Amino acid sequence: MAARLRAAIAAAGGWLSFDRFMAMALYEPGLGYYARDSRQFGTLPSSGSDFVTAPELSPLFGRALAVQLAQALQATGTHEVWEFGAGSGALAGQLIDALPADVAYRIVDLSATLRERQAARLARFGDRVRWVDALPERIEGVVVGNEVLDAMPVQLLHFDGQAWLERGVTLCGEGWAWADRPTALRPPGDPAMPPGTVTEIHLQAEAFVRTLAARLVRGAAFFIDYGFPEREYYHPQRHGGTLMAHRGHRADTDVLADVGRKDITAHVNFSAIALAGQDAGLHVLGYASQARFLVNCGLPAMLAAADARTRAAAQPLMLEHEMGELFKVLGFAAGTPFDAIGFASGDRSHTL
Repeated sequence: MAARLRAAIAAAGGWLSFDRFMAMALYEPGLGYYARDSRQFGTLPSSGSDFVTAPELSPLFGRALAVQLAQALQATGTHEVWEFGAGSGALAGQLIDALPADVAYRIVDLSATLRERQAARLARFGDRVRWVDALPERIEGVVVGNEVLDAMPVQLLHFDGQAWLERGVTLCGEGWAWADRPTALRPPGDPAMPPGTVTEIHLQAEAFVRTLAARLVRGAAFFIDYGFPEREYYHPQRHGGTLMAHRGHRADTDVLADVGRKDITAHVNFSAIALAGQDAGLHVLGYASQARFLVNCGLPAMLAAADARTRAAAQPLMLEHEMGELFKVLGFAAGTPFDAIGFASGDRSHTL
């Protein structure tokens, strides 16, 4: 990985934009974090994993989400679910178990290593599951992405008190270091930020949503991730940005260290994602905290019927200091909008 990065920096004239650095760190074939033969997802460090996702914590997450997907399938008259970035395959298994038997499942994942693990985990479903290497011209179905937007490369901006600069990576001895250069890029709304601010913009995630909108001719899409609306994302008190790394269930901010051996991620600017989808022709169905969304989808009744261990494992999905508040759900519709059950109460679309 170090040799590939040095070559890329040299080929770029000695300065590599951070989004390109992040893309290599995560997805470089055979070497990037998601392309290596290592375990990323798990509940405890002892498993060799680096972080936990909601479907790894509890199968009730997928069961509750399936309530929303089933309603969306019926409302849009479609029969396919498309999952982007399926990770370990845990969510796919939970959703397929809970959805009607005539629903086909399609997975789009950049990592060949993860696709192999997903195939092994989902083999029991036979040809109901299919992996897709390229998006078709037309998609009719319901799209789901759990913690996929945060893994899309971001560009870094630094405000020096006079101007915004783009932050990239340059060679420094046998390693690399930060280096800034002039840019016309600005955070959305060009907010007033204190000198020394470093923050992110999400051009690749926005482009992904626009591409999806162009292909999704009928259906809906639901994205679950950690993040904020724009006014909170670019608040002066968040002058250090949200970029972080994960390894061994510990978070740190040194994303230039151990490249390829730990996750790199940034929180999602949900306002930018909503606007990208809306400008591309999608309808915003709603925006809510994960806790409120899961309540609307019937998680409390599922918890009441579960045993004590299952209830305890599912608590972080709802608790404010765990996933319940930090994680949000954003819904879109292609075609005629409908009243999505997940946003029946607690919809925060007005804050976007």
